[in-house]
Amino acid sequence: MDKFDVSTGELRVTLNLPAGVQINAPIHPRFDEILTKDALELVAKLHRAFEPRRQELLKARVARQARIDAGEMPDFLPETKHIREGDWKVAPLPKALACRRVEITGPVERKMIINAYNSGADSYMTDFEDSNSPNWFNQIQGQVNLHDAIRRKISHTNEAGKEYRLNDKIATLQIRPRGWHLDEKHVLVDGQRVSGGILDFALVFFHNAKEQVARGAGPFFYLPKMESHREARLWNEIFCMAQDHIGMPRGTIKATVLVETILATFEMEEILYELREHSAGLNAGRWDYIFSAIKKFKRNKDFCLANRGAITMEVPFMRSYALALVKACHKRGAPAIGGMSALIPIKNDPAANEKALAGIRHDKTRDANDGYDGGWGAHPGLVPIAMEEFVKVLGDKPNQWEKQRTDTFGPKDWLNFQPEQPITEAGVRNNINVGIHYLGSWLAGNGCVPIHNLMEDAATAEISRSQVWQWVVSPKGKLDDGRKVTAEMVKAMIPEELAKVKAVVTTNGEKTETYDQAAGIFEKMALADEYPEFLTLPLYEAME
Repeated sequence: MDKFDVSTGELRVTLNLPAGVQINAPIHPRFDEILTKDALELVAKLHRAFEPRRQELLKARVARQARIDAGEMPDFLPETKHIREGDWKVAPLPKALACRRVEITGPVERKMIINAYNSGADSYMTDFEDSNSPNWFNQIQGQVNLHDAIRRKISHTNEAGKEYRLNDKIATLQIRPRGWHLDEKHVLVDGQRVSGGILDFALVFFHNAKEQVARGAGPFFYLPKMESHREARLWNEIFCMAQDHIGMPRGTIKATVLVETILATFEMEEILYELREHSAGLNAGRWDYIFSAIKKFKRNKDFCLANRGAITMEVPFMRSYALALVKACHKRGAPAIGGMSALIPIKNDPAANEKALAGIRHDKTRDANDGYDGGWGAHPGLVPIAMEEFVKVLGDKPNQWEKQRTDTFGPKDWLNFQPEQPITEAGVRNNINVGIHYLGSWLAGNGCVPIHNLMEDAATAEISRSQVWQWVVSPKGKLDDGRKVTAEMVKAMIPEELAKVKAVVTTNGEKTETYDQAAGIFEKMALADEYPEFLTLPLYEAME
């Protein structure tokens, strides 16, 4: 029975929970439509079946990292050679996923969902992960928003009275749940936290999968942060159980894997193989990939990357990874989707805007000519340019799977970490500035932030703090003027960059309360003796 709370004047909703399930969080309006007993029974079923395996795989990550810290270098797996050399293809794709020349992404916020659907992109990846600050309200309100959007009932009116509604023609929806490393602390099954990814997937799948099939476009997903084919196998088994649970044929789900860890590059064909019944291809997740390279080889005295801005898709280790992804996908009859260009339109500076647009054009031209079937953009205003460049190469074809690359790539290419210079004072300061600005925004509930004319999310913040950590630790971490990057140097810069961030935030009319806390967190994580695995883990514990 619902109860009226006299102290707040609000109606408190009482949920009917399955046995063993606890929710330790406020139930806001319409949350009870998502957190139903039947939906939570699927969450509990998946948790009980697969949580031991998730924990085993997370421990395997730690053990692998210890071996890399001790000097082991990644290579192809001998035990999966038969998969790489076998003759197989992924299952055919539904019509709704045949053409993905331009994909746009953004968090599960109501106005952003409408704008992304209406952007003119072929596909829209809505995000419970890196571009979304995963507080309780954002995660479950995001589910409400998608429930309405999938049924074309979503609308939004801003403070100025402007109304946002869906156009007749909208992008095909794909949904990214959280990665394997993230828990959902507000939902417990048998006293254990559930996986954030399982919760996100199970709720959106249970409530919407049959509706999506009836409308001819779904259920489609994007899978982040995986480091091995065994982690892909876990998702595949979850898909099978979930489809069986609601009486849906296996293979109805289609999922694209983001290759955004350097270890996954060595297992791209194996990842496609594990998900072959459910695979919708691979995506080159470039920003997390750079973060992953720094994280994996942070203790290697020979490893040291230059300023973030110098690590483009043209440097050797990024170029070879991008081409190898196209080769693996097209060999197996799967889409290859290019990564995110973080550039965004710049309204108040025509010259800078022209430069940004040229950067987008260059990025998509390269991807299309390399054989990619599509690519990502960060802003609706950039969809036409990206679309134009892919159409120039593909014409009226939905993809270019017939383009089979014959290049050969391997460890010598993917581990060729260049350039090491320049590292500049401006580069160190930029990392500190971006890190503080993003963290402050994330703590305030916004996980997708335009900073210095780039769209930043958790991946770019991870690069910022990881580079600072590594430059301090590495003997190669020296500025172009000869000074060694030290903890003392970083500590002196942090208050100076914090002041700059606050000035920008104030000018934008935003509150600054979370930015002092953000600066403290950045200093702690960038200068810790032991490198923190993910920035978002301690941040998540600090939020509601």
